[in-house]
Amino acid sequence: MFDPEKTGRRKALAVHFLTASGAVFAMLALLAAVERHWDEMFLWLVVAFVVDGIDGPLARRYDVKHKAARFDGVLLDLIIDYLTYVFIPAYALYGSGLMDGWSGWLAIILITFASALYFADTRMKTRDNSFHGFPGCWNMAVLVLFAVAPPWWVCLGVVTVLAVAMFLPVKFVHPVRTKRWKGLTLPVAVLWTALAGWAAWHGFEVSGLAVSLLVLASLYLVSAGAVQQVLDRREGVLRRAG
Repeated sequence: MFDPEKTGRRKALAVHFLTASGAVFAMLALLAAVERHWDEMFLWLVVAFVVDGIDGPLARRYDVKHKAARFDGVLLDLIIDYLTYVFIPAYALYGSGLMDGWSGWLAIILITFASALYFADTRMKTRDNSFHGFPGCWNMAVLVLFAVAPPWWVCLGVVTVLAVAMFLPVKFVHPVRTKRWKGLTLPVAVLWTALAGWAAWHGFEVSGLAVSLLVLASLYLVSAGAVQQVLDRREGVLRRAG
């Protein structure tokens, strides 16, 4: 006999299993990184990124917080995100030679230390479900650096700015949960994911157009929240003046 309650619990538990699969993809990415197969590593990270993008909406839809309360979905997500968003990309930045020597050491220290603090920050989310500060998406930043392959000092500058931005009162949009401009942000995030997968699949030997689109999509995702803040402040000033 069909039992809606049991079915609901099974669906909620399946969402936890989906989230946990990110740990498997993280291990596969790490194994590829150890062998210096950077394109394969990023392909697994892109797969993990896709899983991370869909498990949240599914968790809310199937109410995993109450129907599968044995497992803490938020904690599970943070553990996997630290591996796939922070730890493995930081290793790739150093191990690939894109940043080595003292600059590479400094970069991996900045990334791992700042991200550990950020992931434990109770003020990580804003009222509109955006992020308070750069959300530690080093997988995205490092992938773009691989695609562009700039000089080491440019890489160091990007890493330093983003590490500092994690603790600044600057908003960064969540492509799924931030409602404002979602009609644009979500397609841009999907485009970024497709371009990232394409670049990794081809060993980062892609056309200048693909790289340019990847950079432009990244710049939008990084700056959209700050632009919204500026517009909000401007609207507030106008309301007070009126």
